[in-house]
Amino acid sequence: MKRSKRKATGRLRILSSTTLYEARAFTVRHDDIVEPSGLKATRDIIVHHGSVVVIPVLADGRIVLIRQFRYAAGQYMWELVAGHKEPGEDPAKGVRRELMEETGYTAKRIRKLFEIFPSPGLLGERMDIYLAEGLTKGVAKPEEDERISAKVVTLAQAERWIREAKICDAKTIAGLLYYARFVHAARRG
Repeated sequence: MKRSKRKATGRLRILSSTTLYEARAFTVRHDDIVEPSGLKATRDIIVHHGSVVVIPVLADGRIVLIRQFRYAAGQYMWELVAGHKEPGEDPAKGVRRELMEETGYTAKRIRKLFEIFPSPGLLGERMDIYLAEGLTKGVAKPEEDERISAKVVTLAQAERWIREAKICDAKTIAGLLYYARFVHAARRG
């Protein structure tokens, strides 16, 4: 276990921090802190470099979803394209990498739509959610430990899958509903 003293960050003060576990994509820490309100507390958190989430939209408006087995959930899940960011990596580079790896598509245009914290009570991961358009089909290049299949669906079908709980992944629900409400609806006018 590594133990270190941390400096104050804004009005939050980290009195001490102990690294309990380090993995490839995250670290588990035990911190003694003073919150901005003055509350002294102990927090166990997962530190994560963040991730990118991609909403790939074809020229005809259909969306590319992927399906893969998620061990932590114990089931196959329909999701948007996503992956963790490398430390210091430009999110746009991560978007392009994950889109190619998981679907084979490349995008002429990408733009950040919004960001979410999926579980801020214990997880420091920030997910940057991007729209990818001007797609060109290629060959997917998943990582060795990934078994991914892609499916192209209409937005209406994706929304139906959310209502039917066929899509139950939080980042995918947030991304699709945001896209439906604030991007697609605005374009239709």
